[in-house]
Amino acid sequence: MSKYKILVVDDEIKILNLIKNYLENEGFSVITADGGKKALELFEAEKPDLVVLDIMMPEVSGYDVCRKICSSSDTPVIMLTARSEEVDKILGLELGADDYITKPFSLRELAARIRVVLRRLKRQDLQEKELGHGREDILEYLGLSLDLKKKSAVLEGKPLSLTPTEFKILAMLMGSPGVVFSRLQILEEVLGEYYEGYERSLDTHMSNLRKKLGDDPANPRYIKTVYGMGYKIGGQS
Repeated sequence: MSKYKILVVDDEIKILNLIKNYLENEGFSVITADGGKKALELFEAEKPDLVVLDIMMPEVSGYDVCRKICSSSDTPVIMLTARSEEVDKILGLELGADDYITKPFSLRELAARIRVVLRRLKRQDLQEKELGHGREDILEYLGLSLDLKKKSAVLEGKPLSLTPTEFKILAMLMGSPGVVFSRLQILEEVLGEYYEGYERSLDTHMSNLRKKLGDDPANPRYIKTVYGMGYKIGGQS
């Protein structure tokens, strides 16, 4: 069985080497970059399975690297930040990052977060293979259309830009119209498993999705909150 390949990006060489050595001892194949430009070059050349990316870097920032990776691929990104401000974390998630972890952090926790995201990725790959066995490739509801194979969305005839995580949440809800999914179900299905930090991540993703869909919070057309239970699309109010 081939090892998962992880690209680790951080301008602090000491931290870079600590992460590399720990993850290699955990059974991962690790490549490293000490800057954003090198990270993008290695990403194109090496095609890693996951990227661990520091936000604060000179020249090309982690945000810019995240934006380019997430706009051109479904490769998951875990962002590292020395800043605890909520706005920094929200921006990373809006750009398409799957998770974030604040410095200083436990290497053991980082490895656990990586495994969670990779397990989710493997499960989604298996689900995608079922597309040719009875599952619909196109999901539609009130002018909103999702192409599950192309990973594209159209709203009222116009392309809708979604992050990978936003697309997965929408596909989950639209795949079972009228069914209420709890927060825990969405966290486990879309983000992999439950972590305390993922609760706020889900709030951010839902808020961004509703803005992109033009949903009125008081009277949403698409994503409806069933208080005390979860979220749904379609079905009776």
